[in-house]
Amino acid sequence: MHIDTLIHARWIIPVEPSAVCYDYHSLAIHNGRIIDLLPTAEAEQKYQANTVERCLQHALIPGLINSHTHAAMTLMRGVADDLPLMEWLQQHIWPLEQRWMNAAYVKDGTDLAIAEMLRGGTTCFNDMYFFPEVVAQQAIQHGIRASVGLIMIDFPTVWADNSDMYLEKGLALHAEMRHQSLITTPFAPHAPYTVSDAPLQRIHTLANELELPVHMHVHETLHEINQQLQQTGQRPLQRLQKLGLINPAFIAVHMTQLKDSEIKQFADAGAHIVHCPESNLKLASGFCPVAKCLAAGINVALGTDGAASNNDLDMFGEMRMAALLGKGVSDDASAVPAMTALTMATLNGAKALGIDHETGSLRVGKAADVVAINLDTLEAQPIYDPISHLVYVASRQQVTDVWVAGKQLLKQRQLTTLNVDDLKQKVLLWQERLKGVA
Repeated sequence: MHIDTLIHARWIIPVEPSAVCYDYHSLAIHNGRIIDLLPTAEAEQKYQANTVERCLQHALIPGLINSHTHAAMTLMRGVADDLPLMEWLQQHIWPLEQRWMNAAYVKDGTDLAIAEMLRGGTTCFNDMYFFPEVVAQQAIQHGIRASVGLIMIDFPTVWADNSDMYLEKGLALHAEMRHQSLITTPFAPHAPYTVSDAPLQRIHTLANELELPVHMHVHETLHEINQQLQQTGQRPLQRLQKLGLINPAFIAVHMTQLKDSEIKQFADAGAHIVHCPESNLKLASGFCPVAKCLAAGINVALGTDGAASNNDLDMFGEMRMAALLGKGVSDDASAVPAMTALTMATLNGAKALGIDHETGSLRVGKAADVVAINLDTLEAQPIYDPISHLVYVASRQQVTDVWVAGKQLLKQRQLTTLNVDDLKQKVLLWQERLKGVA
């Protein structure tokens, strides 16, 4: 049988089924989809391919899914480090955005983020930022999968003047992107402290009508909880529950301040959590009780947050940190094992975004979103358990090749849809501009 691509690998870790690692197997890809996963000896007999890739010291995994980003903020990497969240946000980040935010900023910042993510094995990102139409166009141009948030915030910005305009522009983008295979468009109200009840009620109604997820920062800090208690007499989750938002389409980011009763209610509602361990640690926001949430049956995905607060978009780092922090917070060395961390970074992210029928695992019929990691480095030897190695040993520098929907976007560490030298020049120009304000 003649096909597009055949990838031979030392190991294939499909994520579905869980904890399985196939030795000396191959992936057969045709028309952007996985059509077979079988032993290499059989694959060589069964298929003739236009392109044959031999990743004989590599592990193949599903593309990593960064379930919470602010991609364009990569241009603010490191401008205001070592500060608490609200000081960082109100005194540094928001003033910079007010001064420099425009479509060109978002385009170049998104390109930088996409380049970094592809080189780190991320094939899909869930974004929340201004000018989402620009984010979507750049994702399409460079071939990466993206969930582009329809942003909502109470105060006017350069992108929209009021809640009506945010919704109008967001809905127009949703309509424009409906038939784009790489793009989905969840609603993205910023946070309980920046979005009032009336816009949230409209989002709830529209999300139900259009069957779209809702992606929102929730219970990120103790300050947020106390502020909402003073203003509304309710904890944020309680308020969102009364507004009808806590349901199987809701994606809550951070969730560092949780009571056991809230975990149970959230689990019963079938909602999702995105855990951002490195950003939470850097901003001293608190700890998401991941082991408790997983034990309660909550689908927990992983995100980096923006590079302005992380300071990278490295999902290998997030996997390792999630596993280690999960053990420390729960006082249980068996909590958040390596396979769980890998699943959080792949299939759980796809489930949260409502695209697990399309990506998140290397299963026949799904899109060929695939990452090859070279485990033949000296620092990775010896290898007893490749799954454990991916989480506790491997780094994003070992990612050699990346495919999204069967298209190769990284080939032997070289990006195929982005010019790195041109991108660096654009970033240097933004650095000079932002330095004058930071």
